[in-house]
Amino acid sequence: MDSPGVYKKKNINILNKDIMADIKNLSPVEIWRNFDKLTQVPRPSGHLEKIQAYLLNWAKEAGVEAFQDAAGNIVMRKPATPGMENRKGVIMQAHMDMVPQKAPESNHDFENDPIETIIDGDWVRANKTTLGSDDGLGVATIMAVMESKDLQHGPVEGLITADEETGMYGANDLPEGELNGEILLNLDTEVWGEFVIGSAGGIDITATLDYKEVETDKEDAAVKVTLKGLKGGHSGIEINEGRANANKCMVRFVREAISELDARLASWQGGNMRNAIPFQAEVVLTLPKENVEALNDMVADWKDEFCDEFNGIENIENIEFFTENVETPATEVPAEIQDNLVDAIFACHDGVLRMAPSMPDIVETSSNLAIIEIGGGKAAIKILARSSHEYYKMYLATMMESCFNMAGMKVEFSGAYGGWNPNPKSDILEHVLKVYKEQNGKDGVVQAVHAGLECSIILGKYPNLDVVSFGPTLLSPHTANERCQISCVAPFWNLMKQLLAEIPTK
Repeated sequence: MDSPGVYKKKNINILNKDIMADIKNLSPVEIWRNFDKLTQVPRPSGHLEKIQAYLLNWAKEAGVEAFQDAAGNIVMRKPATPGMENRKGVIMQAHMDMVPQKAPESNHDFENDPIETIIDGDWVRANKTTLGSDDGLGVATIMAVMESKDLQHGPVEGLITADEETGMYGANDLPEGELNGEILLNLDTEVWGEFVIGSAGGIDITATLDYKEVETDKEDAAVKVTLKGLKGGHSGIEINEGRANANKCMVRFVREAISELDARLASWQGGNMRNAIPFQAEVVLTLPKENVEALNDMVADWKDEFCDEFNGIENIENIEFFTENVETPATEVPAEIQDNLVDAIFACHDGVLRMAPSMPDIVETSSNLAIIEIGGGKAAIKILARSSHEYYKMYLATMMESCFNMAGMKVEFSGAYGGWNPNPKSDILEHVLKVYKEQNGKDGVVQAVHAGLECSIILGKYPNLDVVSFGPTLLSPHTANERCQISCVAPFWNLMKQLLAEIPTK
């Protein structure tokens, strides 16, 4: 490491169709240059020391006022350009952390390795990992505004929040009275031309159980069963696509193996992020040796079933469901506990519960059975429930609580945040739509999204803010297929520049 936030960049050759070039040379260079810098600084959720140090060092070198608050957020401030001191203050907001997801064959270390970027036609993607454009493009835009010497604007602030992806902790702990602006531009929306004025609330649900393991029959064999190659995806934006959840697929197989082949559960590992649809799960089962061949046949049958069910939704040629003989573990889950856990996982709701009555194309309420960890005398099941309707959010959370209580598990709620109620009469929305149409010759789309945005939390602390969210197009965030469309970043930047130049007076 040369200095805070400076990391050695890796260059790679993947496929002939990939054009290997520095993304910092893309247009507009103001944004891509800064995003390129961000890809070199590890910043997975929960491990933000390096990116916090980098942003503070960057601001110091750029001559920008900046500080880290008690919540771990980075706040930057820049005075108005001469003659624009009477304009309303603008807060540009993005989050610094990224979801650390990677393809099974990747050896990437998110806490230490830079992201390897690839230009692929009109897209920037990463080498078998998440790209971090969610929300690195937003952070890079803030940096571009802050360092510019020729942009026209009133007083501006940059709020770069911590740990948005794992519980919106930076926004939740944002100190009141820290921000001065009257307009909030959230830069965390993922479809160019859509302007978001509402989002879902969410709540984390965690079910846990401690149990005493029992000895495994020494005559039994042990088999590790792995399901991988699913798309996964964003548990808000893509929950309505009917993608396969690795944990929900696995439980169907496990239940049948227990029932038909006298299998016993030794361990289960599935999923790794609450807000990502799990694309991989693995279990270790013990069973009589004479039943191993039948188990292999059962796995093959279930693979065919999954490919048939999800044909047209998943890339079925990528789905792998296979067995490996492993050393028989000394202990396993007691039969009664095992049955209760499997029944609860089987019964647990996953996916869309309800569409919004007033906007039938928008998901109102959903859940993601995200993480299962069973083994070593402990079981933990972690879920993210979302809803733009507060009652239904708690209805779904209580449904989950009831399900896992029946299995004898302790259920806790945490990280709750409310939805962002739309304000279609917003002044900044009207201004954004006007500028967008002037520049692009068509109307922007006003939208509410099922994903969680920090706007609702920030509005709880600063209720008088006028808020809109927008950004360039990103596809498949929270997966190793995440990518950003190059051609929409320039019009996005043009919109930002004109918006700031035409912010109304106080």
